[in-house]
Amino acid sequence: MKNLLKSGTIAALGVAACATVASAQDDQLKIGMTFQEMNNPYFVSMREALMEAAEGINAEVVVTDAGHDVAKQISDVEDMLQQDIDILLLNPTDSAGIESAVRMAKDAGVIVVAVDANANGPVDTFVGSKNRDAGYLSCQYLAEAMGGEGEVAILDGIPVVPILERVEGCKEALGEAPGITLVDTQNGRQDRSVALGVVENMMQAHPDLGGIFSVNDGGAMGALAAIQGAGKDIKLTSVDGAPEAVDAIARGTPFIETTAQFPRDQIRVGLGMALAQYWGAQVVPAEVPIDVRVVDAENAEDFAW
Repeated sequence: MKNLLKSGTIAALGVAACATVASAQDDQLKIGMTFQEMNNPYFVSMREALMEAAEGINAEVVVTDAGHDVAKQISDVEDMLQQDIDILLLNPTDSAGIESAVRMAKDAGVIVVAVDANANGPVDTFVGSKNRDAGYLSCQYLAEAMGGEGEVAILDGIPVVPILERVEGCKEALGEAPGITLVDTQNGRQDRSVALGVVENMMQAHPDLGGIFSVNDGGAMGALAAIQGAGKDIKLTSVDGAPEAVDAIARGTPFIETTAQFPRDQIRVGLGMALAQYWGAQVVPAEVPIDVRVVDAENAEDFAW
């Protein structure tokens, strides 16, 4: 409950900042938001929250989908700058590769806030989940559910900072369980169909595999299909809190836990930080971390983004 209060309080402050600064301005604000992908309920809910907040302050919003193509994302930002955006909300598909776009935006006098994943370059504020905590909590849960012993594999993903931090946190938690052995790490690219094939290969290579940690729920759903298709008793944990993952947990499948993020909070806070700086705030934090929450069979039915 303490973590939820923290996240809720920060989100409320972000929304309050939006309302306060908006009331002081008459010109319509133009906001650009570029997503690494939109084929994901996580980012869909983030977009919905952005549009709701923008409507409340009478702002125009331009939204683009990079489709995990950094060249397209850079081009999308260039197009937004041609449209004279005031604020750029950036969800980078490649933290390093997007740096040139960040610099272009800053050279044009645009406020840049990175959301969910940070970006290289002169970003004004980064708002994102405590991803290391998420990986740690999920793998701590997995180790405990396995009774502190057995073979575990990690279903990795695209090498952006949040994913790297989740894996770091997971390995830290597994390292605290002497009876747990990490036997494999493979990249499922956070994609259901890719992850299904990867996990099938994992299970063939490691017949005694007892647990899998997936860096996101999309990959975890592919892993779940592979586990169920093989009729294996392999426990599965993940990160995100996506509706279909929460449903699978509530139904008592091998998917036993997801450490939930709060995408709506992230975008509301990110917009609040951008508006505060745009309209003259002297002190805006360089980073705003958003808490995460364990979701398992005990609370899955009551959880939603």
